[in-house]
This record gives sequence, structure tokens and C-alpha cells, in this order.
Amino acid sequence: MRSLSLLRAPDGAGSSSSELPLNSLPEDALIIVPIRNTVIFPGTVFPVSLGRERSVAAAQAAVRAEKPIGLLMQRNAEDEEPAAIDLHRIGTLCNVLRYLSAPDGTQHVVLQGVQRFQVADYLRERPFLAAKVLRIEEVDQTGPAIEATRLNLQRLAIETLQLLPQVPADLVQAVQSTQSPSVLPDLVAAYLDITPDQKQELLETANQMSRMEKVTALLAHRIEVLRITNEIGRQTKQTFDERQREAVLREQMAAIQRQLGEGENQGKAAEVAELAAKIDAAGMPADTEAVARKELRRYERSPEASPETGMLRNHLDWLVDLPWRLPESKPIDITAARQILDAEHFGLTKIKQRIVEYLAVRKLAPNGKAPILCFVGPPGVGKTSLGQSIARALGRPFVRVSLGGVHDEAEIRGHRSTYIGALPGNIIQGLRKAGARNCVMMLDEIDKMGRGVQGDPSAAMLEVLDPEQNSTFRDNYLGVPFDLSRVLFISTANMLDTIPGPLRDRMEVISLPGYTLEEKFQIARRYLVPRQIEANGLAADQVTIEDAVLRGIIAGYTREAGVRSLEREIGRMLRNAAVRIAEGSVGRVVLTSDDLTSILGGPVFENEVAVRTSVPGVATGLAWTPVGGEILFIEATRNPGKGGLMVTGQLGDVMRESVHAALSLLKNRAASLGIEANWFERNDIHVHVPAGATPKDGPSAGVAMFTALASLATGRSVRPDTAMTGEITLRGLVLPVGGIKEKVVGAAAAGITRVMLPARNRRDFDEIPEDARDKLEFVWLDRVDQAIEAALQEPVKEAAAAE
Repeated sequence: MRSLSLLRAPDGAGSSSSELPLNSLPEDALIIVPIRNTVIFPGTVFPVSLGRERSVAAAQAAVRAEKPIGLLMQRNAEDEEPAAIDLHRIGTLCNVLRYLSAPDGTQHVVLQGVQRFQVADYLRERPFLAAKVLRIEEVDQTGPAIEATRLNLQRLAIETLQLLPQVPADLVQAVQSTQSPSVLPDLVAAYLDITPDQKQELLETANQMSRMEKVTALLAHRIEVLRITNEIGRQTKQTFDERQREAVLREQMAAIQRQLGEGENQGKAAEVAELAAKIDAAGMPADTEAVARKELRRYERSPEASPETGMLRNHLDWLVDLPWRLPESKPIDITAARQILDAEHFGLTKIKQRIVEYLAVRKLAPNGKAPILCFVGPPGVGKTSLGQSIARALGRPFVRVSLGGVHDEAEIRGHRSTYIGALPGNIIQGLRKAGARNCVMMLDEIDKMGRGVQGDPSAAMLEVLDPEQNSTFRDNYLGVPFDLSRVLFISTANMLDTIPGPLRDRMEVISLPGYTLEEKFQIARRYLVPRQIEANGLAADQVTIEDAVLRGIIAGYTREAGVRSLEREIGRMLRNAAVRIAEGSVGRVVLTSDDLTSILGGPVFENEVAVRTSVPGVATGLAWTPVGGEILFIEATRNPGKGGLMVTGQLGDVMRESVHAALSLLKNRAASLGIEANWFERNDIHVHVPAGATPKDGPSAGVAMFTALASLATGRSVRPDTAMTGEITLRGLVLPVGGIKEKVVGAAAAGITRVMLPARNRRDFDEIPEDARDKLEFVWLDRVDQAIEAALQEPVKEAAAAE
């Protein structure tokens, strides 16, 4: 506010106010100005800023008419255009002492509170509020209780002002000279640091004794807060003065020792000598050692009290603690590596073979640039434990770096060492933890890195995972290059779609499918049961789980690609046995299939394929999810209508387009399938995919959509043992889709015995686990006509009669 002009009778205060002249209002009417978070008490002077059009118009009209205004606080400060109902009923009648207009267009008034009033009735709301009010007259009460309360309030108010810094002397004098029991609480409340709602409550308290008691309680709380604040301030200042004095004395003592030639092997000199010895023994490259010695000289010259001293010491500690030397490589025993992998992981034959090939190349070319392996698969299939097995097979330290949720580039490259509290990135921290430059580093959940305002961490990972660049990786904190080429990086991910293309291109992807039912049983018997027996404090001879129990848990209580839920359910069974043994009722427990329902409850999953596909219009599809493959039901029904189509089940745009393509293709094939020509015109078709709370999308359900619609139109049910996948075209071709391995494993787990796949997906047949291949019959599709021939059963007589 550079210059303010006094406005006594504003010209053109708004043509709106001239539409309803002030002389049309009754004499006892009062112009009302709503205000957000301010309460003015009688007997006080307070400046108020006006910004809203109605408030400015009201203040200018009052200035012209030389009338007071009524100030009412809003119930909700966020309301831009408060109505009469949005204002408190009790406010303050104020005289306008000055009206100021700033060059930026804002309006300011200086108001003097006169007395309280209560709104009786609102007369109008435009262009400003006006109301008929009842003025609340106050007469000072007398009596010993009133006088004692006033004196106590006056004493507390003066004590509060003495605790506050830079209080105007006029305010203290005003409080001391005020003798009125009605004016004193208003004066104190006006300058007391309390909320607007508390001030409004005091304004609405008409009884003088009650008002003084409320202000006294608020003052007592405020005094206690101020006393504690001042005490903390004194303690902080005392602590700072002691530290400053100690630092000065230490500097003086060091100067005296230097003058006397004493204490070279004490204090900081000993630390410098220790750091110098560590630098000599670290085996750093020449340029890195030069930087470290330069930092050491800076640390030696820096004063103890300087903040830079601590940062230099931390930087030096990191430099000397990192594993700069390359340890002696142990010979790789391929036979022992096979034994370790076979002992710790069941199945995964092709994965193990690829790991053995990798180890063989490392044995023959130890100085070669190794590829970066990326294990991709659903949760619980053993990605992290495979990395640990590789480390054991190589005889190297293993360290895991979690990248899930990392959204700051500094988490990879570190912060600059000049920042207080700076640290190296996760890669360098992992190397320090491993203690070896040739460790096995597991980059877990690399697909779950985010991107924020601090940068893109996946872009920083490009240098880490590039064998051509990571030999000179530069962490911002270290400020010197570090050779990562000897680190064996292994990353894990649940899905590849969220990994940026350039980063994915630097890794060799190895897919881990979900386990079959037999594989889960073998894993549970060999690994999970012994581990849970030990975890629950039992001995191997105290509890026995029959094979039927494990198979029952796998089939009825878990449906996942991995084995984490299976291990949890096994743990529940064993904990029940542990309770019985701990109570002393039995010494040994044998868990049979009869115990499943009593311990775990009824089965969570059941094989419902036959039931759900026993009527025309229902087909079983195959779907891929981040946790493995599963079956997907496509349901179609018809109602008398005019050829409409409804699609439900929270489907994405691509899947909805598959329904329309399947319907168009069915109309094209109507004659060959024996469908009446007017069947589509006299029926409304509804296609639904159950599990409507789960979003679904993708083109691979095209064959299942077409089969379900063909089943509905012909009255022929789909074989209950058959599931299918594949994208269709309007020409009737079946196109290849992804995730065949996971889908087939999911079909086998769900009890399907026959799958129909695109013929162009034969290349994926070798990737399907042998156990799943042995259980399933495969039908390869080039055209949708083959799907109809293979999937539809003979028509039911009742359905044919209905047609």
C-alpha cells in the first residue's frame, strides 16, 4: 500500500446502491457487513480490509449517510457470498473512523466498536445486507464478587503482557486504568491470541461475570504456555552458550598445544592419522585417492565447531569404507551350483539351465561383461530366493536393494556431499553393506519405481545396468567414479509393462511361470512344511501332515501362481497342532483331511466350470493377471427385443470392441451355423463377464466371446472341460496373444482338461511346464470355425424347441 487516499463521500460508490436508497430503510435499520475471521469488541479500534462487492457497497453507503455499520462474523469463512442464514446473530455496532482506498483497488476501513447488537429481522440482502436490530445496553454491575473477578482478570492480563515481547506501553496503561467490568474483558479479549470462534463466544456472552470468568480461564492457559515457551528459550540459549564456550576453549587448547609442540597423537591429529592409514589400505584408484587426500587436508584444517567438519568426516568415512579392491575370485563349481539350485528350488528346469549357462560363461570368461538378468513372474514363485542361490553357488556376498516406491533420482545417484544429512544412493550403500565389489546385488521390484518432481530414477538406472557404462558409475555423494562392472546385478519384476523400454532393453528377461498343482505339492512337502514346523516351535517328530491335507489346501484354499498363501495356510494348520501340544493334551499330532474344515473353515475355491458352462451362452476364457493365469467366464443371454447389445462387467474399450467384433462375425456366419435370419432383429443380447468389481481389458477374449454368442444363438452348450483364448478378426482369423504359459498353467490349476489356443502360438508350447502339458489336450485354431466345431456340444432338445 504505497499511498492511501481518505474517502469521505465516495462518488459512484456503485450504481447498485442507488437502486434502493438508504432513506427507504427504517430508522432502526442497520447496514450489515459480513466478515470472515474477525471479531471487534465494543470499546476497541480495529482496521478491516474489504474485498467483496457487497461489503464495499455497504461501507461506502454508511460513509455517505454518516451512519454506523453492524459487523457480523460468518459461520463458515470459506463462503464467498454468505446469505443471512450464514452469519452469527450477535455482532458489534461500529463507527467508521476512516475509509481508505489503496492504489491496487482494495478498500480499508478503521472501525470503532460501540456496543453489541442482536439481529431481529433482515430487511434485504441486495445490494448489501440491512437488518432490524436490538441494541444490547450494558450497565456495569457492582458487588464484591464482580470487583474481585475484575481485579484478578486485570492482574492476569498485566502478567500476560509482561511475558510477551515488545508490548506497547499504551496497551499496558489502558489495561491498568480500566475499571469497568464490562469494558475490561472486551479490551483483553480483543488483543488475546485466541481463535475467532472463541472471540465470538465471548461477544455473545452478555453476562459480565460469565464473560470475565471465560477471559480469565483463557488468560490462565495463555500464561502457562508463555511460561513454558520462555523456559525452553532460556534452556536453549544456555545450551548454545555452553557449546560455544566449549568450542572456543577447545580451539584455544589446540593452539596452546601447537605452540608447545604437544598433543600431536591426540584428538584430531590421531583421527587424521587413522584416516590416512585407511586411505593407504583402501586400494583406491589414483584419481580417487588424490581426492580423498585433498578432503583429508581440508578436514585437518577445519575447526571443530564448523558444520563442514562433520560433513567432511562423513565423506571420508564413506570413501575409505567402500570395497575398492577386487577380492580374489573363487573357482566356480558348476556341479555344486546345480546341486544348490536343485536342493533349494523344485521344478523351474529351464530357469535353472539358463542360470547354469550363465555361471559357465562366467567361469570361462571371468573378465567378460556379463548380462543383467531380470526375473519376471508373479509374486511368490521364488525370484528373490533364486538370486540368493546364485550368490551361494558363486560364493559371493548377497545384498538386496528394494526399488519399490522409489521416485527420487537421488535414491540411485545420491545427494551432493555439501548438503547436510546427504548420503550416497542405494547402489553404493548396498556395496558398502556387502563389503565386496563383486557381490550379487538383487534389485527387487524394479517395475515399481515411480517418477516424481525430483527426477526419474529409472533413467538413473540406465547407467547402472549398462555393462558398457557402469565401470565409471559416478555417485553424486562420492564425487568420484566407482567401477560396478564386477557386480552381478539381478533384477526382479512382476510385470514388464511398467518398465521403460530403454531400461528393459539392457536386461535379459527370464520369465518364471506360476507353479502347477503337483509342483506346489512337492514344494510344500519338501520346503514349506519343514520351515513352518521350525517357525512354530515344533519338532519334526511331534507333528505329521498327510499328503491329502496338502492337496486339499492347494485345491480348495489357495488359488495363486506362487506359494505364499499356501505357506500361510500350512502355518495355520501347524499352529493349531502347537496349541494342542502346548496344552499337554497330546504328545504327537497327525493332521488329516478331516481337520481341514475344522481348522481352516469351508473351502474358499471350488471347481465350478461344469456348472457354469452347462447352459448355452456360457464359455470359459483364459486371462493373464500380474499374479498368474486364471480362467474367465463369458456369459451371454437374450431377451425379446429389437436387436440391442448390452455389455457389462467393467470391461475396457478393447474388450468391448471384441464383443462387437464377435457379434458382427456371428451375423456373418449365421447361415452356416443354422441361425434364423431374423434372430438378431427380434432379440436383445446381453454379454456379461462376472467379477464385475475387477477391471478387465485386452483382445485375447475374442474367441471366447464368439463361442459364447454362437452357443447362445444355436442353443448348443460349450464343453465344460474346455477353455480358450485368442484374438479374432472380422474375417474369422484367430490371432496370437501373449501370456500363453501363465494362462495354460492357470487352466490346469482350475481343473480344465482341454484348451484351445491360436495356432500361431505353437512357438510358446515349449515354454509350458511339462506337468501342465501332460494334463491338458491342446486344440490349435487358425479360424473361428474350428473353435465352434471343437467347443460346442450337440443342441439340447428343450433349447431347440424354444427356438
